[in-house]
Amino acid sequence: MARHGRKRKPHYHIVVTDSRAPRDGRYIERLGLYNPNTNPATIDLDFDRALDWLQMGAQPTETCRAILSYKGVLYKNHLLNGVKKGAFSEEEAGKRFESWLSEKESKIQAKKDRVSTEIESDRKKRLEVETKISEARAAEMARKLQVDDTESIPEETEETARASEVTSEAAAKEVTLQAEEPAAEEPETDTPSAESATEAEEPEVNETEPATSVEDPEKTQEETETTPEESSGAEEESEDEEEKN
Repeated sequence: MARHGRKRKPHYHIVVTDSRAPRDGRYIERLGLYNPNTNPATIDLDFDRALDWLQMGAQPTETCRAILSYKGVLYKNHLLNGVKKGAFSEEEAGKRFESWLSEKESKIQAKKDRVSTEIESDRKKRLEVETKISEARAAEMARKLQVDDTESIPEETEETARASEVTSEAAAKEVTLQAEEPAAEEPETDTPSAESATEAEEPEVNETEPATSVEDPEKTQEETETTPEESSGAEEESEDEEEKN
C-alpha cells in the first residue's frame, strides 16, 4: 500500500509491487484505493485483478489482507481452490459466494445506517444543547433589559419633573414680566396726562398774558396821547411866560 495525502489525513493506493521495492516507490500495477478517514472506510478495489494476482501467488500485507477479506477476494479465492480440488462444483461455489456477499452487504448497510443514525442523534443533541444555551442567553438578556428599563424609569421621571419645574419657572417668569410691563407702562400714561394738563393750563396762562399785553399798549397809547398835549400845553405856557417877560 502506497501512502498519499497530507499530514494526519492519509489515504493509500493498493498496488502490486516487488517486495524489495520501497513502500512509496515504483509499483507494477495499481488495484484500488483505501481511505480510512471516512466512517465506514472507503474501499475502491478492482476485484477481478486482485483475485488474479492472488491466484498467481501474490502475498498481501496484513492491512491489504484485511481489505481483501472485507471485499470477499480471499473467500472467492478459497472457493476456487476448492473447485480445483473437486470439493464442490463451480455453481455451488458461486451460490456460496453470492449468499456471503449479500450477507456482507446487508451488514455493511446496517453499519452505515447505524452510523448515520448516530450522527443524526448527535446532531439533534448538539442542537438541543445549543437551543437551551440560546434560550438561557435570551432569558438573561431579557432580564438585563428589564432591569435597565426599571432603572431608566426613575431617571425619566426625574427628567420629566425637572422639565416641568423648568417650564413652571419659565411660565412664572413670563407672568411676572407681563405684570411688570403694565406697571412700567402706567407712569408713561400718567406723564402724558400731566403733560396734557400742563399744556391745557399753559394756554390759559397765554390767554391771560395777552390780556395784560393788550392792556399795556392801550395804557401806553393813552400815556403817549396825553403826554403830547401836556407837552404842547407846557410849550404854550412857556411861550406865554416869555411874552410876558
